[in-house]
Amino acid sequence: MATKEIAVPGKHQNAAGGAAGRRGRLPTSVVAGFWVCCVALAPLGASAQDKKTVRVGVTKIVSHAALDAVEKGFESALTGAGFKEGVNLTYDRQNAQGDLAKAAAIAQQFAKDKPDLIHSIATPTSQAAVKYNSSIPVVFSGVTDPVGAGIVAKDSAPGKKTGTNVTGVSDLWPVHLQMQTYAKFVPSAKKWGTIFNPAEANSVTHVRAMRDAAKSLGLELVEVTVSHGSEVERAANSLVGKVQAIAVTSDNTSVANLDAIVRVCDQHKIPLFAGDVDSVQRGAIAAYGMDYFLVGYSAGKKAALVLKGVKPGDIPWGAVEKFSLVINLKAARAQGVTVAPELRKLADKVME
Repeated sequence: MATKEIAVPGKHQNAAGGAAGRRGRLPTSVVAGFWVCCVALAPLGASAQDKKTVRVGVTKIVSHAALDAVEKGFESALTGAGFKEGVNLTYDRQNAQGDLAKAAAIAQQFAKDKPDLIHSIATPTSQAAVKYNSSIPVVFSGVTDPVGAGIVAKDSAPGKKTGTNVTGVSDLWPVHLQMQTYAKFVPSAKKWGTIFNPAEANSVTHVRAMRDAAKSLGLELVEVTVSHGSEVERAANSLVGKVQAIAVTSDNTSVANLDAIVRVCDQHKIPLFAGDVDSVQRGAIAAYGMDYFLVGYSAGKKAALVLKGVKPGDIPWGAVEKFSLVINLKAARAQGVTVAPELRKLADKVME
């Protein structure tokens, strides 16, 4: 595994950019069955992985449970397809540590190094990978809104081919359904808080959807912004006395520092909800979300096709369609919530 450090030019901008689980239900990319059959029958150069060692550059905006699961899922899919690290594949793994300037520097270095494929994890790193490179295949994962982020064309949609050097898997959440579900846990809560970094395009998309959902459900959303992980605990404390529950978006700045939010919520008995199942294990009461390992696995299957000779622009990009409700009863008790039996019955998994 290559771990060379990439220098960052100019002043650092701190940001992060789409969050969240154990292996569970497979997320399904919107890919027509007929297309898959055609690809399976097409001459893909199946022995390509035997002829040379392929190089995959990995760029991740920050480390947290969801994005780490994406990376593991991606690598698992490639291994299953015959691309094994140390045998016929090498990874150049880079982490921007939540810094947009570093994410750009990593993308620029990959453009010079010319790996066989770039795996970009989360929105900011995917934006950088596309901005600084137009020829090396890019497979994105954990990107909330590829269209809005400029990663795919404005007229594109899940299940469509990009016709470019890009394909991947979006992790757009069903925000209205999430808010509707969480409100059932604390029906008396009318003021909800959220913490996010406005430099993350994915977070802006989710918060916009949260505003609409809150309005339609007769709830008030109180927003607190941060620009760095060190500000998250202060932001959570600022919501004490102002809100009756907190919901975390796909904001990587918040998710990477979820422990700080959990501390505040436990101390002040504020119910905390998330959109990724990994965050439930870390102390949120519940999440109606996806398994990020399988987000990465789906992206890895697309990457395997690319490494076998299929052009990324001929592989439809996809979006997750299946979600699971996971409940943490210990977290609920810590935050003063009694989970109704009917909600337990709805859950795909209940953690004691």
